[in-house]
Amino acid sequence: MKKTLLALMLAASAGAFAANHEVKMLDTGKDGGMVFEPGYVKAQPGDTVTFKAVNSGHWVQSKALPDGAADFLSEDGKDFTLKLDKEGVYVYVCPPHRMMNMSGVIQVGKPVNKAKAQAVADELEKRAMQNKGRLKKYMEQVK
Repeated sequence: MKKTLLALMLAASAGAFAANHEVKMLDTGKDGGMVFEPGYVKAQPGDTVTFKAVNSGHWVQSKALPDGAADFLSEDGKDFTLKLDKEGVYVYVCPPHRMMNMSGVIQVGKPVNKAKAQAVADELEKRAMQNKGRLKKYMEQVK
């Protein structure tokens, strides 16, 4: 009984220490036009990321995920909160601005799927018409 109660208390307190990271979806930011800011986020399992629709016409879609993580796609011009429950690298884009390299990276804990995420990032970089090197710079921060 005491062990069960202790386990429940530990599980409940783990959520109390989770962080919420905010990523703004912007027409113009520090890294140029059509950008997620920040473009790289380092998080821990259990954290959340809230994508803030600061400017209209943006949304977020997953492109690379750790095994077991669910694909995500938000709505146009609406804030979106993502629970980060799987360790690894998440690569995402703004679909209407993908060619402008409006993309970002979230690292949750250890980068267990880094090679797979890097392959996706390389392909997105190759297809970008503007802001070349942006996603590469974000992926270089994954350690």
